[in-house]
Amino acid sequence: SGLLVSKIGGPSVKPYQPPGVWESIAMNVSNTRSYEEGSGDDLYRRSLYTFWKRQAPPASMEIFNAPNREFCVVRRERTNTPLQALATLNDPQFVEAARHLAAQVLTKSQPTFEAGLQAIGRRLLARDFRPEEIEILHRSYVELTTYYQQHPEAAEQLRGVGHATVPAGVDMTQLAAWTMLCNEIMNLDELLNK
Repeated sequence: SGLLVSKIGGPSVKPYQPPGVWESIAMNVSNTRSYEEGSGDDLYRRSLYTFWKRQAPPASMEIFNAPNREFCVVRRERTNTPLQALATLNDPQFVEAARHLAAQVLTKSQPTFEAGLQAIGRRLLARDFRPEEIEILHRSYVELTTYYQQHPEAAEQLRGVGHATVPAGVDMTQLAAWTMLCNEIMNLDELLNK
C-alpha cells in the first residue's frame, strides 16, 4: 500500500496489537506490564523490528505462523486459516493499508473504475485482472458504494482506523467503497500465499 517504512536498523518498535494482551500475563512489577503502541513510522516498520514479549508474542505474527524463535526455521509453514482471514479483514494494520491504497487510487486520478482496479492488481498481484474478475469486483464495488451512501457514518468510521492520514477533499463514500474493495483483494489466497 506504500505505508511500509524501509529504514534499516534501530530499536525495536511496537505496532498495532489488541488491547490487554500483555496485561493478562504480566507480573505487577514488570517493566513490560502494559503494551504502549508506537507512533509515526514505528507503526509501519518491518516485522523484523517488532518487540517480542516471550509469553505474549505479537498476535498478528502468531496468527500468520511466525516461528516461536526457540530454534532456527528456514521457511515458514504455509497455511490458510479462518483466523488469518479474520485478521486480514479486520485488523487495523490491514484495514489501514487498504484505505491507504484506496486513497492513492482516488487521488492519482484514475480515469475509470477499471483503470483504478488494474493499478491495484498490478501493485498487489503483479498482474492485471481478467475480465471475469473485473466483473465480480465491479459488482462488489457497486454494492459497497450503495451501502456507504446509505450509511455515511460507517464510511466516516473507516477514517478513524489506524494513524495514517486521509487526504483532504477525498469523498468518504468513495474512499470507504474502495477501501473495502482493496481489503477484499488483499484477502485473496493468491496475495497471501505468493
